[in-house]
Amino acid sequence: MTHPPHPCWIEKAVILVVDDTPDNLTLMAGLLRDNYRVKVSNNGAKALKIANSVAPPDLILLDIMMPEMDGYEVCRHLKQNPDTADIPVIFLTAKTETADETLGLDLGAVDYLTKPVNPAILMARVRNHLQLKAQKDFLNDQNAFLEQEVRRRTREVTMVQDVTIMALASLAETRDSDTGNHIRRTQYYVRALAEKLRDEPDYKEKLTDQYIDVLFKSAPLHDIGKVGIPDRILLKPGRFEDNEFEIMKSHTTLGRDAIEHAEAQLGMKVDFLQVAKEIAYSHQEKWDGSGYPEGLSGDDIPLSARLMAIADVYDALICRRVYKDPMPHEKAMAIIMEGRGTHFDPVIVDHFVEIQDTLLSIAARFADSVAELEQKKQHLEQFKTPD
Repeated sequence: MTHPPHPCWIEKAVILVVDDTPDNLTLMAGLLRDNYRVKVSNNGAKALKIANSVAPPDLILLDIMMPEMDGYEVCRHLKQNPDTADIPVIFLTAKTETADETLGLDLGAVDYLTKPVNPAILMARVRNHLQLKAQKDFLNDQNAFLEQEVRRRTREVTMVQDVTIMALASLAETRDSDTGNHIRRTQYYVRALAEKLRDEPDYKEKLTDQYIDVLFKSAPLHDIGKVGIPDRILLKPGRFEDNEFEIMKSHTTLGRDAIEHAEAQLGMKVDFLQVAKEIAYSHQEKWDGSGYPEGLSGDDIPLSARLMAIADVYDALICRRVYKDPMPHEKAMAIIMEGRGTHFDPVIVDHFVEIQDTLLSIAARFADSVAELEQKKQHLEQFKTPD
């Protein structure tokens, strides 16, 4: 456990005495030098220079009535500068009016002594204020350490959270025809689109930096429910029969329920899990109400799911799969625009079109290699067994 500084620290403290009268400087230096290191200044400008040096004083004894810059002005400068604001200032002055003392204390001085100064009182006040400063510095150091430790622990928790999300998403990906890069691409599409959509007044309040960060974290879990779909359906290269499609559609509910179960085990609400549930459950809904699982329409579909829907479809169109060739970007964008107001939120489509260069950059950055696709194809062969 760290302890406050020992009182012997005070013997090494530096006292700056500021007074325009040489005799006063000599007198104060004589009183203080046995216990402290003493610096002197005969004007305010020089005092400020010393206070702002690489070795600032621990306490300042400051006269008020000085030419050019009086003690009040010196104190104002000291307290306005973050580098010197914490240096204790004790006014030493012949001004004895209550208003003068009040002004000095209001400016931030810690004490106010009138001349002629009683040496014993002066030494006691100096000692007490140095001890108070030492305690304050100690607490500031402790607070800085604790804040740094909180930041470090927060980073660790965030990293564990991110790794957990990606591990769960990768688990679903191992049984699907998509590659792990699909997860990354859609994640970045969603973030870029959300940042662009923030230009719209109706969305600006919702799409805060924090919410967009939660979207980014949650997007990889959109297809987590596919873990519960039988292999004969999930890996079928052709069109689904009606009954097969009904089973396939259940991946939305399975995903939502899995996340809800994890949240229940955690015993508390977490922002990114709420958004993850929305995305997993509703990313197959369509703007005109023809989607699933609930047939939601328009703004009844959560914004997170509307963003995910367009990102998911776009990536499915432009990327090669083990069962299909990639579609050109221009054709994929034409299909997206055809779905404006039917499949997709029309406002979101308009902004999606405006970030085409960003979409292409993301697709290139996380492109699937031929080797990855071949490895995926070989991996999926082991799952092609009857239920």
